[in-house]
Amino acid sequence: MINSGDTAWLLVATALVLFMTLPGLALFYGGLVRSRNVLSVLMQCFAIAAVVSLLWMVVGYSLVFTDGGAAQAWTGGLSKAFLAGITVESITGTVPESVFAMFQLTFAIITPALIVGAFAERMRFAAMLLFSTLWLLLVYVPVAHWVWGGGWLAQMKFLDFAGGSVVHINAGVAALVAALVIGKRRGFPSQAMTPHNLPAAVTGAGMLWVGWFGFNAGSALAANGSAGMAMLVTHVAAAAGCVAWMAQEWLRFGKPSVLGIVTGMVAGLGTITPASGFVGPGGALAIGLLAGTVCFWATQFIKRRLAIDDSLDVFPVHGVGGIMGTLLTGVFGAAALGGIGHPDGRTIAAQLGVQLIGTVATIVWAGGMTWLLLKVTALVCDLRVTAEEENEGLDLVLHEERGYNITS
Repeated sequence: MINSGDTAWLLVATALVLFMTLPGLALFYGGLVRSRNVLSVLMQCFAIAAVVSLLWMVVGYSLVFTDGGAAQAWTGGLSKAFLAGITVESITGTVPESVFAMFQLTFAIITPALIVGAFAERMRFAAMLLFSTLWLLLVYVPVAHWVWGGGWLAQMKFLDFAGGSVVHINAGVAALVAALVIGKRRGFPSQAMTPHNLPAAVTGAGMLWVGWFGFNAGSALAANGSAGMAMLVTHVAAAAGCVAWMAQEWLRFGKPSVLGIVTGMVAGLGTITPASGFVGPGGALAIGLLAGTVCFWATQFIKRRLAIDDSLDVFPVHGVGGIMGTLLTGVFGAAALGGIGHPDGRTIAAQLGVQLIGTVATIVWAGGMTWLLLKVTALVCDLRVTAEEENEGLDLVLHEERGYNITS
């Protein structure tokens, strides 16, 4: 039967997760690029939200959450293509199926939108649309089914409460591959490419922090103790990520930065995501501190040592954070460490083994398929703008608009 409290909470959580992408992620990413490319980032986030919504209705939801028959371990079926059979009476658990489908749609929206940060300021809009369409159907949908739709990882009792593998590892690994395939921005790394509007980025980051409560606590799919604990540990990890990143930056560079503290927050949130329904406050504190520290050094290594132009640090923050959080779920989810306990009374080592299998599988699938889909996209249209167009800025070249029309 439908529970009105559960339904009301999931409706709110759904709005919060969509709020994370529009306007949260759009403002966060938009503020971090140079002024001549701000509209291109906002446009990409909005377009992905619209296109993914239609793909989810047509086939995405069905392929993730319906019975795939003999292929169930790998994919769902088409019985609910075009959301067939979902009516006002349809129920999933204790909530209307329409609400459940919409909640899951918001996850499908934000995941490819996260990848935008890796190729910001240089990818063609048409190529981005084609790649994002293919990526959603051939990367996000299969992994989501494996983990949440009764696929082979779910059958192994792999733990991912709100998207450590489905969202963050998936998007992070795809971002790294995209940055390598598309190449560096002109002038990277010798030329300074500072954010053009940090207040906008911080505003967007604040929206992400608030919206993440819907992301993690909403994944309980009920207004209960699990949702309450997920909200609490999410906040603790975010705060710990802020402090840890700020401390590392302070020690290394002598001054803490605004960009650093908000990036540490995102690292803490992304890392706690898979564990948020399984760990206690102590585990969240440890995860958040590790997130702010490890993701900080991952960013330094990737940009400074490897000189990979993952423009907005998608892989070192979301990818590394997602990997670490997914593995640490197998540790801090143990009852002895304040968690709810592992399935079937498994030991930490046993559950950690399952988490490792799921992590590696996601990395391999996301990395390999992303490379292939970028190559396919390149056969249809150019992946990136020309050097002259990059210098002029994507706002004018691709959209014939300016983000700022200020006259003195």
